[in-house]
Amino acid sequence: MSDESVKLTITHHVAGQGGRYVAMLQGEAEEGYLEWEPGAVRDGKEVRIAAHTIVPRAIGGRGVAGALVERLVEDAQRQGFLIRPDCSYVARKFSENPGWAALKA
Repeated sequence: MSDESVKLTITHHVAGQGGRYVAMLQGEAEEGYLEWEPGAVRDGKEVRIAAHTIVPRAIGGRGVAGALVERLVEDAQRQGFLIRPDCSYVARKFSENPGWAALKA
């Protein structure tokens, strides 16, 4: 069994009312990102609209997009906000993970 794991770092950057999760792979110049925008409050909870998930071809196929969504979900669980998955990739990940249903706006 070979170890093909690569060090992936995800940071969160708030910009105005929205934000961006940025994924950096060790040794790679390209970055992937997931952008979110503010949504209307629902059931007393903040809603973050997952608008776009972009991973350049140069770093594709290494689980970057999935890791970005997982980080968004982890933050939602920890901080108590809901996610509206407008991005088709995020919507697909929600459909694949029924345990996340309570976090979906």
